[in-house]
Amino acid sequence: MAKVITFGEIMMRLQTPRYQRFIQAESLELEYGGGEANVAVSLANYGLDAYYVTRLPKNPLGDACAATLRKHNVHTDFIARGGDRLGIYFSEKGASQRPSNVVYDRANSSIATAAAEDFDWEKIFEGAEWFHFTGITPALSDGVAAITLEACKKAKELGVKISCDLNFRKKLWTSEKAGQVMGELCKYVDVMIANEEDAEKVFGIKAADTSITGGQLSDEGYKGVARQLAARFGCEKIAITLRESISASVNNWSGMLYDAQKDEFYKSRKYTMTIVDRVGGGDSFGGGLIYSFMTGADNQKALEFAVAASCLKHTIEGDFNLVTKAEVEALMGGDGSGRVQR
Repeated sequence: MAKVITFGEIMMRLQTPRYQRFIQAESLELEYGGGEANVAVSLANYGLDAYYVTRLPKNPLGDACAATLRKHNVHTDFIARGGDRLGIYFSEKGASQRPSNVVYDRANSSIATAAAEDFDWEKIFEGAEWFHFTGITPALSDGVAAITLEACKKAKELGVKISCDLNFRKKLWTSEKAGQVMGELCKYVDVMIANEEDAEKVFGIKAADTSITGGQLSDEGYKGVARQLAARFGCEKIAITLRESISASVNNWSGMLYDAQKDEFYKSRKYTMTIVDRVGGGDSFGGGLIYSFMTGADNQKALEFAVAASCLKHTIEGDFNLVTKAEVEALMGGDGSGRVQR
């Protein structure tokens, strides 16, 4: 099986039950999740050899987190152990016109305080074909940003393809700091993934004739964004997820892909989704895209697989996209009826 490496932070997710607000809840539901871990789970579900790299505390919570990844067939061989704590995020799911809300408690987590010697990238990348990280990871600390850069340099030296989801998080760093750090990292990226806001918030590249809050997305505007990103960083491909938020419960979902070498654009089918849980939606798109490219799919098929996979993720509680390749392909083929499978 093809070997893929993802690197980042996995956290404990504590969520209010039944769409309750924080002030209402008397209990919280526990799960685990985080950008690159979510991608690794998707890739393992599709049958790839997915390795997740992070640093976890050497305590029962770290053990439980690693066991959860193994349960989903993700390899944990290169997870470093040390530090004082597992990062936490508290989630309050939105509904109708009320947006979701996330509160982070991740300062000084085990991965945020990691050191370069925690990771032997030469060994980690042995036999690997692909490396994936997100803009969340270097936002954790200057030390982790340096580790991510070291990983990118080693991956490029060894001929490993690199993908990055820009994933700007304003609660972690400023646009100015993100632009500086990601500007250096993205020089190594072959496939870049972004959404409606990332390119603007990180690099100041705004799509023309577009209003995210108003639900107005311009294909031509995003073609301009993709071309600018590819020209600036030399990426082979730029993928953009397109979310039209009708409400917190109902979104339209599609995607666009730009092949810089061919100077060609591809647009996916659009899905109207009634959302169960949108956390991890972008990660499931990334997982579908990486899987497709690693298994030789053409640009249109890769984009359609990624969008269909992420559409299905929005129907699943938790961060992980627990769907099979066959389920994604059924939706791609037009079976979106939701009828009981007997």
